[in-house]
Amino acid sequence: MPGTRQALAQALRECPRSQDFVADCRLRAATGLFAHTWDPVVLAALREGPRRRRELRTAIGGISDKVLTEALRRLLASGLLERRAHPEVPPRVEYALTGLGRSLVEGPMAVLGRWAVEHGDELLEAQERAQKRAHEREQERARERDQGRQ
Repeated sequence: MPGTRQALAQALRECPRSQDFVADCRLRAATGLFAHTWDPVVLAALREGPRRRRELRTAIGGISDKVLTEALRRLLASGLLERRAHPEVPPRVEYALTGLGRSLVEGPMAVLGRWAVEHGDELLEAQERAQKRAHEREQERARERDQGRQ
């Protein structure tokens, strides 16, 4: 993926050379889009077209109304979604990807999705091993504390 590497190199060049990446650094702003767990999920749920809020909750599953509201507000503020209110009775509101949102979903998120399919098992196995090691260390510390009390 030569184009992807060139784009990343360009984004890094545009950020400050210091250790501190300022808030308005383009790379930091772009990676911040993935800081909230549900935001990419909401974007992916809108890939097929506009949806009403209830349709989003059903399509996603496991997301609370409050978390969906927060995700929609963040994505609207980032210019990735648009909210369309239809003048009907009862009122109907739909959410849809903007051009910017579609470029994110069809670009970096699609690449990330392919990577997850290819390497997801390895990633989950590594996380499980790390979790198991952490649990074993905690058990060892607990045994040491118990022995110290005796």
